[in-house]
Amino acid sequence: MFTNFANVWTPVALAGDLKSARPLGLRIAGERVVLFRDAAGQSGALIDRCPHRGVALSLGKVVKGEIECPFHGWRFDRAGGNCGVPWNPDAKRELLGATALPLREAAGLLWLYTGFAPTAEPDISESFAQPNVTVCAQSVIWNVHWTRVMENMLDMPHLPFVHRRTIGKELTGIVAGARMDMTVEDRPYGWRISNAVDGVERPGRLDYRFPNMMELLIDPPGRLLRLMVACIPEDDRRTRLLLLTLRDFARSPLLNPFFRLMNARIAREDRAIVESSLPPEVPPPGEEASVRTDAPTLAFRRLYRQKLLGSDACPAQSKA
Repeated sequence: MFTNFANVWTPVALAGDLKSARPLGLRIAGERVVLFRDAAGQSGALIDRCPHRGVALSLGKVVKGEIECPFHGWRFDRAGGNCGVPWNPDAKRELLGATALPLREAAGLLWLYTGFAPTAEPDISESFAQPNVTVCAQSVIWNVHWTRVMENMLDMPHLPFVHRRTIGKELTGIVAGARMDMTVEDRPYGWRISNAVDGVERPGRLDYRFPNMMELLIDPPGRLLRLMVACIPEDDRRTRLLLLTLRDFARSPLLNPFFRLMNARIAREDRAIVESSLPPEVPPPGEEASVRTDAPTLAFRRLYRQKLLGSDACPAQSKA
């Protein structure tokens, strides 16, 4: 399960998107997952498959905090326990449970563990804990493997070419004859990436947070402005990007559409380029031509192969 993306925490949705009255069906790394809230408002996640006849629980409804299968009315709690089997009061319900997954609610997001026995909690950016921060969010879908999307988010040299009218505008006029140097520094969560042009450090920093998040720090003087992207694999050819903007100025919700519009524009600039990549999944570092400024993306490719490629989650490893 969760092949090539197993045993990691990933944000999957905004906490506010999960309502008490209805389940939320998602696809994560080839697996159907359903999220719902119990009677106390606590969130839970199950593999979106009824153990009876395999139908999607997400097509059912939440009744008194239990998710009810739309086919035969079996009910399950957020730990996967069977709470009722219509017409069969003598059923051994302890043997008829659904498969639960670890889910956490933090920083206004829902974090799913793509496995069954996490050894640590989600690594949350300290940006969420800064005072007076407003978060706005949106999702877009790209038809390409998530690894191509992730390495695009770590790639600074493309900015003056793909984003010449937006975030790469300042670099457009200095490309010819200039030298860019990339610095990749280890951090507990992954790396911090910065760059210098002709020996002069450029403003802004970029954090890679393993396995699938990027945070761009572009704080104006005395202010906080962060752009985050979570590259959530749905399957081998489809990635859902969760785009987040964090700011401590212009905090009125009435201004959120402006920030969403800007994020959507930047994402559109990238999309057609990245979707054209062949092969759709990033190859080993030596199978494409690379240069010095590709250091961050080459580091990501190596890490992907070391820690994720070939990974798989097995329910039998957990009693939960």
